[in-house]
Amino acid sequence: MLQPNLQKTFVTPSVESGDKQQIENQTMKLFFRIVFKIVRAILGPIILALDWLTTPKGVVRTRDKQALIDQHTRDLALYQFRTCPFCVKTRRAIKRLSLKIETRDALGDAASREQLMEGGGKIKVPCLRIPDEHGNVTWMYESNDIIQYLQERFA
Repeated sequence: MLQPNLQKTFVTPSVESGDKQQIENQTMKLFFRIVFKIVRAILGPIILALDWLTTPKGVVRTRDKQALIDQHTRDLALYQFRTCPFCVKTRRAIKRLSLKIETRDALGDAASREQLMEGGGKIKVPCLRIPDEHGNVTWMYESNDIIQYLQERFA
């Protein structure tokens, strides 16, 4: 006589290939986010220390000429992350040109981050906010473009 198979069959839910790919993508994003946080935690203080140790000397101008330049730069704002190498490069150019430009921390200050997103359309630094005399605002990204603009206008 034949006996029925009494073993229970367990069904493993299958993961569709699209779901599997999405899980792999999320895992890779998390992995890279952690790796870059570790790298920034190590390199950030080194970058800041080197910047402090090798701070460039500014341009020396007459008092009247410097006051005029300060008046032209009073409404400019640089959105930046403190340890971003491109932001450091831009801040060094600002120091070298003896410009008084407000810096706003788009990483640590939620209000600055929101202003950057609303005005510039993306969270990317460095970004120079340049208002004109008519109230229009230009959001300039890329350190080389910002430095070139500052040199052409204020050097």
